Amino acid sequence: MAIQDNSTLFHKLRKQYPTFTYHAYHYNLEEDKLIISFDFSIGETITFRPTTVIPRHVAFQDFFENKSLSSLENIIFQIGMIELISYWKCTCSPKVFIKAGHLDENAIKWWQKIYYHGLGEFFYCNHIRTSFDKFVEIVSESDKQHELENFTLNNEFLVPIGGGKDSVVSLELLKAQKQDITPLIINPRGASLSCVEIGGYSDVYIPIYRSIDKNLLDLNAKNFLNGHTPFSAMLAFYSVLIALLSQKKHIALSNESSANEATIKGSDINHQYSKSFDFEADFRQYVNTYINKDVNYFSYLRPLNEMQIALLFSQFSDYFPVFKSCNVGSKTDSWCCRCPKCLFTFIILSPFVQPKVLENIFGENLFNNTFLIPILKELIGE
Repeated sequence: MAIQDNSTLFHKLRKQYPTFTYHAYHYNLEEDKLIISFDFSIGETITFRPTTVIPRHVAFQDFFENKSLSSLENIIFQIGMIELISYWKCTCSPKVFIKAGHLDENAIKWWQKIYYHGLGEFFYCNHIRTSFDKFVEIVSESDKQHELENFTLNNEFLVPIGGGKDSVVSLELLKAQKQDITPLIINPRGASLSCVEIGGYSDVYIPIYRSIDKNLLDLNAKNFLNGHTPFSAMLAFYSVLIALLSQKKHIALSNESSANEATIKGSDINHQYSKSFDFEADFRQYVNTYINKDVNYFSYLRPLNEMQIALLFSQFSDYFPVFKSCNVGSKTDSWCCRCPKCLFTFIILSPFVQPKVLENIFGENLFNNTFLIPILKELIGE
């Protein structure tokens, strides 16, 4: 984690930009795709309109033919609530006004919790000292009520695929149980597409194409606040949208038991908060209360630790040439072999995969990588 003292900047930006507003959401079904967008602003001068495109899919056909798209307004509104955090964080405005829909008091408290804990690493890396009660006030300014949708879902599975070893294990274990599976991929890349192909699901997977507003990238370039946001929480809400569109009851994540552990010892800061059981339980309760009572969101790998998952993955050698777990190399679909995540994946697989095979996966023996030796020593406590 790159750490920089931006505490002064944090207070300066909050004073300069005291309000963030979620104005509206939009959705439009074209011949071959569903387009969703959101209107956000910081004060009166900075605006954002991020857009997500979901191609038309055979799994959606029954929904489009028999149900009105207006029944999706609730989940689309909720997706806007998680999307806004990526834009809010650049100024951390002390007040967030919600004009796109109504939130009751319990919902507001729920959102404050996911924002606060989901941004734990962001606060830590920017040396921002704040508290749950003071970091943001969420004000619901709309009377527009979104009703709970209770249409029945089928006993089928959505499995989000990221291209790493964990989602491969979930896919293969569910496949071995002969479950009806549809992989879900946000912004498909080489590794995720290859994993779906090897699993035998190239013809049925559902893609989502999510883009970031250019104005946010411009602000990042101008050294506004930046850092980690809870991506898995965003994935959770999009997966519910797809579950409703395709009428699938089960959303099977691939989050392991260690996702519950704090990243910083002696604190409640967790890089993987939105993969934790705490978030999972909260999310299930929120979805069942405000969106749909039939959705079953859970992590299939929750009882397992990293070593157990690595052992299981080692049995699926067809995926060795294609899987990737490196965030640094995600855009080039490669292992950078210079980051802690590459080293961790190499280490965790080393008891179960032959050394030469492991070297072929990464392109080198990371135990001999001089760049990573300090990280390795820190991991083993030398």
